[in-house]
Amino acid sequence: MNLTLFDQFMSPQILGMNLSILALLMPSIIFPTKNNQVKTNPLLTFQLWLTHMFTKQLMPVVKTNYQWSLILTTLLCMLLTTNLLGLLPYTFTPTAQLSMNMGLAIPLWLATVITGFTNQPTKSLAHLLPEGTPTPLVPALIIIETISLLMRPLALGVRLTANLTAGHLLIQLISTAMTTLLPTMPTVSLLTMIILFLLTVLELAVAMIQAYVFALLLSLYLEENS
Repeated sequence: MNLTLFDQFMSPQILGMNLSILALLMPSIIFPTKNNQVKTNPLLTFQLWLTHMFTKQLMPVVKTNYQWSLILTTLLCMLLTTNLLGLLPYTFTPTAQLSMNMGLAIPLWLATVITGFTNQPTKSLAHLLPEGTPTPLVPALIIIETISLLMRPLALGVRLTANLTAGHLLIQLISTAMTTLLPTMPTVSLLTMIILFLLTVLELAVAMIQAYVFALLLSLYLEENS
């Protein structure tokens, strides 16, 4: 039973080729760049409006590091697309893999730390020791703040993985219960179907919110180190 439930999180392969790579190419297909060869349509207009709105929200945060707005907006579009991709039938969610999420979280978090130590090393080191700390507590607080700093990429990756995995497992369990109860208790199966529909709507919201939270936390880390 466990193998059946968790089999949906395994990376599918065809002819020995990992399909996760194809899934990661979906954002570039769904979010085309506006140019002379692409005609404006309602979908493209909505995509441009959405990305511009998110970029404007990031501007007060990134301040002097405006080049990060493009990186964070691109990251949001990629995470949003891959998160929603797993809600379609017979598809795969690359962001349900902890390895991929950590592969995104660690380099981006490390880039914010390096940016802080490069631009303002004194301010970045000051975050490791709160102002007014008693002298006997200085070594302990430095160790605690350092551990807290190193745990940030782990928190980013695990949060995204856990939320998507939990939602997908609940949908799988409730859909299995619905099909099992349909021949014997159709009324209970109908109620289960309503719960499944509401859970699917909730999972849509979770997929969008988690993509936004991932990018927002990175922007806050950047603000702290800039």
